[in-house]
Amino acid sequence: METTLQEKNARTKKMMLWFAMISMTMTFAGLTSAYVVSSSRSDWLTSFELPAAFSYSTLVIFLSSVTFFLGKKALNSGRPVAQKLLLWATLGMALLFVYLQFKGFSQIIDQGYYFTGAESSITTSFLYVLVLLHLTHVFGGLIVLLIVLIKTYKNAYSPGQKLGYELAELFWHFLDFLWIYLYVFVRLNN
Repeated sequence: METTLQEKNARTKKMMLWFAMISMTMTFAGLTSAYVVSSSRSDWLTSFELPAAFSYSTLVIFLSSVTFFLGKKALNSGRPVAQKLLLWATLGMALLFVYLQFKGFSQIIDQGYYFTGAESSITTSFLYVLVLLHLTHVFGGLIVLLIVLIKTYKNAYSPGQKLGYELAELFWHFLDFLWIYLYVFVRLNN
């Protein structure tokens, strides 16, 4: 059976996204491996408490994945108002996630730990790197989410024409899963 140019294009875009996500996964796998190796250092903090803001942000990003998923269900069932509301909810939670991440950094600083300098520790420096690197990807996800929202208002998506929406949703779920992995990893290795 001969595939159309549109199907080949869709398959190519999906493959490119998967390669990007695998690459990001390898980066974080390397960083978390270095975290484990570094935890045997004598200057590693054993009594450091992960700020509560990171726990709240984990719940928020999980819920944002749920609203994004429900938005696609609304798209598939031809409910554009619900789809738009769910996308706005996803965007709102994404922004709340970013706020809570910076609130977590503020709580780390309040504990007296900085990224570098005399008041830093290898433990919190690793945490800064993991969270900030994830946040850079979240900012990319925010841009993608805004594009999806704009295209939704331009009626660019329909049940038969939703590739961009599906790619954005897949990337957002990846970011959600990645953060949950990082959060659980740091909690278990602290």
